[in-house]
Amino acid sequence: MSKLLAGLVLAWAGALLAGCAGFSPDGGMDRVQGLVQERLGSAPQRMDDEAAAARVAQEVERLLAVPLTPDAAVKIALLNHRGLQAQLAELKVAEARLVAAGRPRNPGFVYGRFAQGEEREFERTFLVDLMGLITLPVRSEIERRRFAQVQLDTARQALALAQEVRAAWFDAVAAQEGVRHLEAAVGAAAAGAELAARMRAVGNFSRQRQLAEQLQYAELAAELARARHEATVARERLTRLLGLRGAQRAYQLPETLPELPEELMAEGAALQHALDGRLDLMIAREELAGLARNLGLTRRTGLVNVLEVGWLNSTASHAPVKRGYEIELRLPIFDWGEARTAQAQALYTQALHRAAQLAVEAESEVLAAHASYRTAWALARHYRDEVLPLTERLMEEAQLRYNGMLIDVWGLLAQARARAQAARAATEATRDFWLAEANLRRALDGTGAVQALLARGGALALGGEPLAH
Repeated sequence: MSKLLAGLVLAWAGALLAGCAGFSPDGGMDRVQGLVQERLGSAPQRMDDEAAAARVAQEVERLLAVPLTPDAAVKIALLNHRGLQAQLAELKVAEARLVAAGRPRNPGFVYGRFAQGEEREFERTFLVDLMGLITLPVRSEIERRRFAQVQLDTARQALALAQEVRAAWFDAVAAQEGVRHLEAAVGAAAAGAELAARMRAVGNFSRQRQLAEQLQYAELAAELARARHEATVARERLTRLLGLRGAQRAYQLPETLPELPEELMAEGAALQHALDGRLDLMIAREELAGLARNLGLTRRTGLVNVLEVGWLNSTASHAPVKRGYEIELRLPIFDWGEARTAQAQALYTQALHRAAQLAVEAESEVLAAHASYRTAWALARHYRDEVLPLTERLMEEAQLRYNGMLIDVWGLLAQARARAQAARAATEATRDFWLAEANLRRALDGTGAVQALLARGGALALGGEPLAH
C-alpha cells in the first residue's frame, strides 16, 4: 500500500514538474507591445544591456535630426523614458513570481541517528507537501492572472506616458507659436510708442496720448516676457518626458500646430471603443477572475490547509529494516477556515462593486471628454474660419484707408496689434483642441484619473500574496 501511494504521488509530482511554467523568451513583453502597438502604432522596447541602450540612442538621434512631430515624440518617450523602463523591469519580477508559483515546494529529508548502549538506530524520512501539490494548479492560475494584471498595468503606463508626451508637445509648440504672435504685437506697439514720443517732442502730440501708447507697449512687453517663460517651461516639460539630456536638448519643434481634422470621432464609437478596450476595465476583469479562483481555493482548503506525506526508512543494529510512511494533518479544532473564507468572499464582493463603479465612471469620463473634444474643435474652427479671415480683411481695409489718408498711422498700428492678438487666440484655440483630443484618448484607453482600482490594497493587489498556500 505504501509503495503504491508513494508511486502515485511521485508520478503526479513528476507530471506537475514537467508542466511547470518556465521563463518566456520575451519576459511578458509580447502582450504589452501588442496592446500599445494597436493603439499608438509604436511600442516600448526594453533597455536591458549596453547593446540595447546603443540601439535606442541611435534611434533617438535619428528621430531628433528633423523637427519633432507628435508621433516621433511618442516613439522617443516609449524607448527612452527611464521610468517606463523601470516598469518594464517589473514584468520580469512578476514573471519570476509566476514561475515560482508553478513549482511545488522542495521535498524535505530528515535524517536521525540514535544510540542506546551498543545499539545504533538510523532513521531517514522523505517528506512531500501533498497539499501543495493538490493546490498547485489553482495557485499557478492565480499568479498567472496577477502576471496578466502587471502586463495590463505596464501597457496602461506606456499609454499614459504617450498621451502626456502628446499634450506636452502641443503645449510646447503652441507656446512657441504664441511667442511669435506676441512679438509681432509688441513690435507694432513699440513702433507706436517711439513715434508717439517723437511726435510729443516736436509738440504734435498730447502727453496723455503719448503716455497711453507707452503704457500699451509696456503691458504687451510684460505679457511677452511671461509668454517666453511659459514657452521655456513647456519645452522643459516635454524634454523631461522624452528623457533627453545634453546635446539632445537642442531638438527643433515645428513652427505651427497641425491642422484641424475635418471629421471627429462619433460619440457612440468613442463610448464603444472605451468599453471594449479600456485597460482599467480589463484590469478589473482580471482581478475579479483571480479573486474568484482564489475564493475557490480558500473554500477548498478551509478545513485542511496542511497535508504532508512522509516515507520512513529506519535501520537498527541486528534488526531488520523498518519501512513505512506518515501523514501530517492539521486538525481544524480552533480554526475551521471560516475567517479566511469570509475574507476572500468580502474581497471578491469589494472588487465586484469597484469594477461596477469603474464602469460607471468610465462611461461618464468618455462622454465628458468627448463633449470637450467636440466643443474645442468647434471653437478652433470658428477662429480659423471666421475670426482670422475677418482680422485679415480688417487689416487690408486699414492699409487701404491709411494709403488714402483716411486714417492715421495709429489706426493702422492698432489694427496690426489686433491681428497679432487674434492669431495668438486662434493658436490657443487650436492647442486646446489637440489637448482635448489627447484627453479623449486617455479616457478611451483608461489612462486618466479614474485609477482607484490600482491605488488600493487587497488579495490580488500587484505584488501581493494569495490567501491560501
